[in-house]
Amino acid sequence: MKLTTLAVAAIMAASPVMADLVFPSLSYRTGPYAANGIPFADGYEDYFTLLNERDGGIGGVPTKVIECETGYNTEKGVECYEATKGEGALIYQPLSTGITYQLIPKVTADGIPMHTMGYGRTSAKNGEVFSNVFNYPANYWDGASHAVSHIMSLGDIKGKKIALVYHNSAYGKEPIRTLEELSKKHGFELTLIPVDHPGQEQKSQWLQIRREKPDNVIMYGWGVMNQVAIQEAANIRYPMENFIGIWWSGSENDVLPAGDKANGYKALTFHNLGDDYPLYDDLRKYVLDAGKAAGAGDQLGTALYNRGMYAAMLAAEAAKTAQELSGEKEITPAMMRDGMEALEITEAKMAAIGLPGFGPEFSVSCQNHGGNGLGAVAQWDAAAQEWSLITGYEGSDQDVIQTLINDDSAAFATEAGIEAGCK
Repeated sequence: MKLTTLAVAAIMAASPVMADLVFPSLSYRTGPYAANGIPFADGYEDYFTLLNERDGGIGGVPTKVIECETGYNTEKGVECYEATKGEGALIYQPLSTGITYQLIPKVTADGIPMHTMGYGRTSAKNGEVFSNVFNYPANYWDGASHAVSHIMSLGDIKGKKIALVYHNSAYGKEPIRTLEELSKKHGFELTLIPVDHPGQEQKSQWLQIRREKPDNVIMYGWGVMNQVAIQEAANIRYPMENFIGIWWSGSENDVLPAGDKANGYKALTFHNLGDDYPLYDDLRKYVLDAGKAAGAGDQLGTALYNRGMYAAMLAAEAAKTAQELSGEKEITPAMMRDGMEALEITEAKMAAIGLPGFGPEFSVSCQNHGGNGLGAVAQWDAAAQEWSLITGYEGSDQDVIQTLINDDSAAFATEAGIEAGCK
């Protein structure tokens, strides 16, 4: 009888238990990029906490966020990937272009999908080459086109001088090719002004801008670089309405240090702003007020908290899609990849989630891992201390961008020995 009891206990112990759906968070809450990394990580984790507390997870399966600190360091990011991939990781969102480039071959070999929302390797939009990498709903080259299009909407761009102030890394260099092609197409003069990591010293760059007097400045910055650039622009009295940042240069932390002098600064975005959405009532009730917030609870509705929440929401919707496609609640990374490739975000779906009008509609396919590339322009109101959209969501110049994507992805396929195509 004793043996039988032990045997039964052993069988029960070995029987399948409902496994969590694991979503690693490669975060950075320390170092010169922490001001931007913290709100994103908070928004990302809080959304999954909400799903657990309110809905019991996704499709009845609890979610689990495993956070690993990278410090925005590529080597540490790779270490975090290796340390967490065996925990049942369904998707990686590294929040770093440097880490993304290193992980592309790894996730492909390991069969785990990676989502680089609005960053990473732009040509990964071509799913026929980059099977496990997704960058919907928009990418860096879309952003470069949006910035130029906005400048064009305000007057003739031909003959104008545009300066790109960029983080001197894989991230900051990403839009250069696109801007060079757009300068040829539209006849503006492009000046490239790199800023070395982490970006706390920019005196020489802004002296150059004061000397050369570009009509517009586009910035691809991150972390402390953004607030220093905006302060330096204010110091030389550069007109803020002519200064536009990519979506990673458009958080409250970037503009608040400059006070009233930051008024009128612009930044791109691929989602809406603020917290006036039904979902945020649930976040307060089930997460913040319940004492389950990932952070201090003071970032709700800020630009980067919203972005982290949005990234988590898209991951959760892809997981739901994967469950529907496979008929399995406990999905695998391969099923998650298929769910991401079949993802469709409609306004009806966003409204049902509690985020009506929060972002543009888009769909994903094997040929297109990047969505529609729509983006909008936001402007900072220093008196109100808030961002406001000043345009609707508009398309990017796909004639230029798609050609670059085709060329770059084809070169990668040749180099990596990949036979392009859909499975």
